[in-house]
Formats: sequence, C-alpha cells, structure tokens
Amino acid sequence: MATHTDLSEVWLIVSPQSPYKVNQDLLPETIRFSLVETAIGGNSRLRAVDLEFELPKPSFTITTLDELGRLHPELEFVLLMGGDNLLGLAGWKDSERIQRDFDIYVYPRPGYSLPTQENTSKRLRVVSAPLLDISATFIRQCITAGKSIRYLVPEAVEQQIAAGGYWQK
Repeated sequence: MATHTDLSEVWLIVSPQSPYKVNQDLLPETIRFSLVETAIGGNSRLRAVDLEFELPKPSFTITTLDELGRLHPELEFVLLMGGDNLLGLAGWKDSERIQRDFDIYVYPRPGYSLPTQENTSKRLRVVSAPLLDISATFIRQCITAGKSIRYLVPEAVEQQIAAGGYWQK
C-alpha cells in the first residue's frame, strides 16, 4: 500500500480486539505484532505499531486516530482500509467524524464495488493498486488445513508461523 499512495509512511496498527472479531480464534496480540514486524522486514516506509495494546478494548478506530493525533500532533494521519470495510463504515463508532476529519484511502478488494473517484468526497481516495484476493482469514484457513502459504506471506513470516506451530490442528 505504501508504494501505491502519496503517503510517506504506512503505520500498521495491530489491534488486540476488533469489535467485529469478538470470540474469534486469533493469535495473542504480541505474536501478531511480531509477525507484522517480521513481514515489514526493515522496510523504512512501513511501521508496526502496538498503540492499541494500551487502549480500552474493544479497539475503535476513532479512539486510535484520536490517540495518534494526541501523541504525534506534528503528523497528519489518514485511514487506510480495504474496500470490503468501506461498505460497513457507516456503522463504525463516530463514523461521521472519521469521514469528516480524516482522509480515507481505500484499497480495492476483489468482489467489492467501489465508488468512482468522481462520486466520492474529497476525503475519500480509491487507491489504484493491483487486486489481490488474499486475506488473513484465508491464510489462517490454509494453515489450519495443512496447505502451503508460500507466496502468500514473506518467507520469514512463513518460517516464524511454522516454528511457532500457530493454528495447527
């Protein structure tokens, strides 16, 4: 995503508890954070951030955006999301404020229609990037089923998952 936008950096916020993933089988937050750090592999335009570990749970995007602004008033933050999440944005906590106060970059996802740039607000930008039909859910399902995740994640992440025995039957 960093190479398909005009953003200087992309911060990957690891969420300990999404309000939409309550009671789902997720790895502990510290392991997921470690996997994100491994996936970044020293890319200077990407940063793993564990800010939400210290915030109330479940994690709400507006709370995180407010905290980022408080901690880094010199920076301008935007929200990156997949096109699949855009459809539900109206139901998010303080959605109107998110849409009013923050630019939103939307990455296209296969099977989800996005508005054309002419039909969006100035704050919403559809990112021109290749469509990839890969999700964390799909990768977890492959691991659980004993299928290879080679080429779906960086090799170092694949090795870390194998060494940790994550999601094994």
